[in-house]
Amino acid sequence: MERYASMHRKTNETEVTLELCLDGGERAISTGVGFFDHMLSAFAVHGNFGLKVKTVGDWEVDCHHTIEDTGIVLGKAFADALPTKRGIKRFGHSFIPMDEALAFAAADISGRPFLVFSGEFPQERVGDYDTCMTEEFFRAFAANAGITLHLRCEYGKNSHHMIEALFKAAAHALRDALSQEEDPNLLLSSKGVL
Repeated sequence: MERYASMHRKTNETEVTLELCLDGGERAISTGVGFFDHMLSAFAVHGNFGLKVKTVGDWEVDCHHTIEDTGIVLGKAFADALPTKRGIKRFGHSFIPMDEALAFAAADISGRPFLVFSGEFPQERVGDYDTCMTEEFFRAFAANAGITLHLRCEYGKNSHHMIEALFKAAAHALRDALSQEEDPNLLLSSKGVL
């Protein structure tokens, strides 16, 4: 059974159309924020996700609503594509280096939304992307996906490298957590529910 979801969300600030397949597929990403497109592409490639995103945002303000709202819709699609959480490993973690930067991610597909984020970026912007939006994106994603996500940039000097390492680490952690157990009905919870 394909783990897939399609979402559309329109507000006074943004309009997001998104398709997500957790088991690979086509990738086409356009948010109007070049660096953010690059990060979502890396996230999709390293997570082995099929991902199509079209976001139109209120650029007369800044990039905030575009990035946060894309995170909201991606999180909702993630939750929709995985309704039962049966047959998955549930937990995943990863260290990812990118040149001088090193990032860590740990994920629990638990139904309990929580983000722990640790990262100080030396440059405030990468292109049209405000580096502070990295935490906002992952908070929106984790909250709407219903996952617990811990992200930490251990060190780095270049904000581009540090943020890219975080996106890739998150993707690898989720890829591991989503991988299939031998028993497709297994639910890794002593409570019997996630």
